Amino acid sequence: MTNCMILVILLGGVAFLYAWFWYRVHGYRTYCKSKTLLHGKTAIITGGNAGIGKETAIDLARRGARVILACRNPKLAAEAVKEVKKRSKNNNVMYRHLDLNSLESVREFATGFLEEEARLDILVNNAGFLRKKPRQETVDRFELLFGVNHFGHFLLTLLLLPRLKKCAPSRIVMVSSGAHRYAQATMDFKPKSPDGLRYPGLSGYPNSKAANIMFARELTHRLKGTGVTAFSLHPGVVYTSAMVKENPKIHLFIWPFLWLLCTSERTGAQGSIHCAVDESITSLSGSYFENCQPHPVRCWVAEDDAMCKKLWEVSCKAVGIEDTF
Repeated sequence: MTNCMILVILLGGVAFLYAWFWYRVHGYRTYCKSKTLLHGKTAIITGGNAGIGKETAIDLARRGARVILACRNPKLAAEAVKEVKKRSKNNNVMYRHLDLNSLESVREFATGFLEEEARLDILVNNAGFLRKKPRQETVDRFELLFGVNHFGHFLLTLLLLPRLKKCAPSRIVMVSSGAHRYAQATMDFKPKSPDGLRYPGLSGYPNSKAANIMFARELTHRLKGTGVTAFSLHPGVVYTSAMVKENPKIHLFIWPFLWLLCTSERTGAQGSIHCAVDESITSLSGSYFENCQPHPVRCWVAEDDAMCKKLWEVSCKAVGIEDTF
């Protein structure tokens, strides 16, 4: 056997193993099969200018919805609006400024929206931070990840709830993560640290993603009978454009592995789309989804009703809103 033949066999074996592993990772992925149309409906998607948020926006716009991208970067948002309009063939797409890093910005967004928009049928709380530098805080002195991923969305949702109730049946979708499994066994709800950080025990990405699940669960209890349903989901490990921008040189060497292990933005958006439009899951409000299917929560704190209620009460105090729901 010649060296050339051996090389061909080895390369063929590597290709086979790569294809087999890819299928093991991606072959089970499910796409949203719902044919629901959204003509006359309005949807807000936070962080809808990139990644799975933008793909979610394109899908909802294709279904006929009026789609509002709630983003903090005007330039990126303007580019995203053009792309969403072009790919969906729906010109009823717009941008509103929202910076979840600031509770004042959240209030300004909600006030402007409620004054100018008659409907809200779908709220997709998609935006969020994954990585941070040591000791980063929001404008309101919350730890950055928890402040943006939970407190900002908590306030936004409660301010918009009256309109969601008015337009019921309506939906709230919380984009969580499988990383919630690493959340603290017991969340620390103490209000302040000696250096002034508010709720220092409520910090980190896993805790914030567990809070997303807890929020959807508690919303379901409090909104029973209103026609407003709430869901949380894990989108999968998604290969996003942000990965390229963050480390472009390293990306050149590791992209085959990222492509192998991660799902695409379009695939990652399927869970959000499913929870936003599928009519068969209405009775499953409060559930956590993976791969467009109800899935067991992976840490006890995220399904403990007492902890969910406590987080709600603490969150109301933290963002300065009266607990009237």
